[in-house]
Parts: sequence; C-alpha cells; structure tokens
Amino acid sequence: MTTPTAIDYEVVIGVEVHAHLLTRSKMFCSCPADYFGAPPNSHVCPVCLGMPGVLPVINRRAVELTIMTGLALNCQVPPLARFDRKNYPYPDLMKGYQISQYDQPLCKDGWLEIEVNGQRKRVRINRVHLEEDTARLVHVTTPEGESYSLVDVNRSGIPLMEIVSEPDLRSAEEARAYLTKLRQVLRWIGASRANMEEGNMRCEANVSVRPRGSEALGAKVELKNINSFKHVYEAIRYEVQRQISVLQAGGRVVQETRGWREDLGQTVPQRSKEYAHDYRYFPEPDLPPLVVSPEWVEEIRRRMPELPDARRQRLQDYYGLSEYDARLLTESRAKADLFEGALSHFPPDSRRARAKTAANWVNSELAGLLNARDLEWEDCPLGPAALAELLDLLEEGTINTSTAKVVLEESLSSGYSPKAIVEEKGLAQIGAREELAQIVQAVLEANPKAVADYRSGKEGAIQFLVGQVMRQTRGRANPEAVRELLKEHLSRA
Repeated sequence: MTTPTAIDYEVVIGVEVHAHLLTRSKMFCSCPADYFGAPPNSHVCPVCLGMPGVLPVINRRAVELTIMTGLALNCQVPPLARFDRKNYPYPDLMKGYQISQYDQPLCKDGWLEIEVNGQRKRVRINRVHLEEDTARLVHVTTPEGESYSLVDVNRSGIPLMEIVSEPDLRSAEEARAYLTKLRQVLRWIGASRANMEEGNMRCEANVSVRPRGSEALGAKVELKNINSFKHVYEAIRYEVQRQISVLQAGGRVVQETRGWREDLGQTVPQRSKEYAHDYRYFPEPDLPPLVVSPEWVEEIRRRMPELPDARRQRLQDYYGLSEYDARLLTESRAKADLFEGALSHFPPDSRRARAKTAANWVNSELAGLLNARDLEWEDCPLGPAALAELLDLLEEGTINTSTAKVVLEESLSSGYSPKAIVEEKGLAQIGAREELAQIVQAVLEANPKAVADYRSGKEGAIQFLVGQVMRQTRGRANPEAVRELLKEHLSRA
C-alpha cells in the first residue's frame, strides 16, 4: 500500500471577514466611531459600557452600508432581518453577550468573482450580517516581569459587518485574490476603509483538507490573529501542509482555533473550535425585527456607484485602454475618478486619443509618488484639473517629459498648479532654434573627444553630448530636437 502524497489531497477554504463600517457614530449609541488614536476609554457611554438598564438604538447608516455591500456582492436582501444575542464570557465583552445576527441576516446567497492565473472563478457568499464590535484588550508586562491586561472600551459598539464565504476556495492564492477583491469592493462603495494593518478589516480563514475526490469536508481549523494579506497567504500555506502531514502520518486533524505566529512562521493552538450552539443565540429582546422594504433596497441600489468590474470594462470599451491599464486604474475608485476627471477637461472628441497618456501618468509616475509618500489614492492632493493642466503642458510642448515629472512632484508637495510652477521657475522648454543652436555649439567645442569619437563611428558618443546639452539647459530642451541639432552640427566638416 502506497503512502498518500500532498497531491492526493484537496484544500478547502472558507473565509470570514469583519470590516468596520464608515459611520459617524457607533452601532447602538451616539458615541463617535472614529476612535483610532484616541486616548483609551474616551469614546464611551453607558450603552457601549454595557451598563444595566440601557437600551440600544439601531444605526440606520450602518444598515444601509451593509445592504449596499450585499448588493455589490450580488446577494439577496430578505424583507425581514433580526438581531440576536451571541453569548460568551470574555473580558472584552462587558455585557457578556454581543448583539449580532444569526439565522436572519440582512443579506445572503451572493457571489464574488475572482481571477487567479488568468482563470476566473465565482466564490459564493453565504451571508453578510451586521453586529457590534467588542472592546480591546491591551496586554502589559512590567519591567519586573508581571503581566496583566487592561480594557479599552473605545472600540466597543463600533458597527462591524461580517462577510462569510462558502468553502469554495482551493488554495492560498485563491484566498488572497478573494480578500484583495473584497477589499477593493468595500473601499469602492465607501463601506469601509478595509485596512487590515489598522485593524478595521480582520479575517479568519477556515482551512481543511480532504482526500481528492471526496465530497465530505475534513475537520475545520480556524486561523486567527492575521493582520495582512501576506500573512493570510503564509498562514494558509503553512496550515495546509501541517494538516496533510498529520493525515499522512495516520493522525487525525482536530477541529480547533489556531493563531498565526509571524515570528515563528507557523500556526499555534489557541482553543477548541466553538459551534453555533455554544453561543446560545436567542433574539435580541431590546430590538424589534428590522423590516427591509423593496423600495428601500432600490433606493440604496440607485445611489450605488458603478462597480469596479463594470467600470474596468467601460474604460476599455470607451477609451480603448488595454485590460492591464484599465485594471490598474480601477484598483481604487478614487484613482479611476482622478483619471476620468482629468480627461473631462478635454474636448470629448480628443479624450480617447489622450486616454493612454493620462493612464500612463496616473498608473506610473503619480502612483510612484503617492507610494513614496505612503498616501492612499483617496488622500491624493493632486486634483483632476491639475493633472489635466500637466498633460496639456506636455501636449503643447511647453515642457518635456523629464520636466513634467519634476513639475508633478512639486505640485503634489506645494499644492500649486503645474502652470504656475512652470512660470514661476522658468521651466518652459527652450523653443527658439537659434538659442538652442548656440548651446549645442558651445557643448561641441567643450567636448572635442566626444565629437571625435562620434565622427570615428562611435554612435553612442552622441548620447553623452545630448546629456551635456540637457544639463546646460537644466532639462528645458526637447531631447529629440537636441539630438537632431547635434547630428546636423556634427555632419559638417
């Protein structure tokens, strides 16, 4: 009898994602939801402190954002939803229960399309439901080695949306693609900042393996404490190999919750995995069932922006962009808006011809500058009008490409318009042929060796001479015009 190998097993992955919603106040009270960086326990009230006798009030905006997310994920929105109490004892849960949703979520039965290695795949969404976040434990160790935990209640009650996929993912690569696409959608519709590093998006991956061809699911291991897509990918890959090794050795995979230890590069046991009945769900007595009328759903649908896949296709069809360019532009809604906003400043009949140049500047130069400044596209200080002005200066020949890069960086830093920067710093290209010819002649006279090398057949010498002219003009000359003038002068006896 042969020993099974890794290829004899199939990986099965489902993902649960929690995302903080972009609301001004908390889920069931009026405390400010923008708690990031605030002093501990400064955004609290009797409701989010779980004091006896207080009553929760549903945040309408949180409900709308959850429905909007469900629509973006092709979900059904049932006419009736209900909040439930999820009971469990933990120090960050002052009430001893969490207000969540169980068997009647706001949205269910959706899907999200991903692409991995050129292959498209539809991942089913089981449900999208709404709940409140818990408080946060801060673990402290004194210089003497004493350890204790403090509770910061600022996060308690923040509107938290949970998106649960079906176990349709078959690799760490697919899981990463799913999370990346989901984050794009959440940011695109303005539901969440969805930043794992900031903690406003969290994910748990449920990983199991089974003999290839089997229909029965293997024991499920939930992976927690993952704070980046990179770590999700690494944790899943490790856990898959761990489970296969256990099975190959004749062991049994235990259903449990494991944490990811980045320092060790491995998953470690945390606790046995809970089942739904462990939480003793029952309907929240302080909140009535939530009626979601078809008219309300349609009103929310009308307010939704064009979604990323549809916009990517439109950019290809309308502007003639490649799929690659359109895909980069639609990484974020703010990026796509900047691109189309800049083109809107040009006559309609010229936009298609200018789209490729605009896409190059957004996807390459501007993206690089924002990345160097650690800025998101939503925080880009350059507006569409300024980008259009820069492109016009290039098109007109007022500045060349190298100068345009300098102007773009200056405009980002100072907030001044590209035209004002060009005028103030005297960066316009040297347009007079006579002026440029004088500089070319001076460079030739100062570099007799390069001149001799070129005339003896060393074509590369002209590039050195072009560089010298560009240096003398501080980049204000057109490199092609310089090259032609140099050739003209060098051809003379």
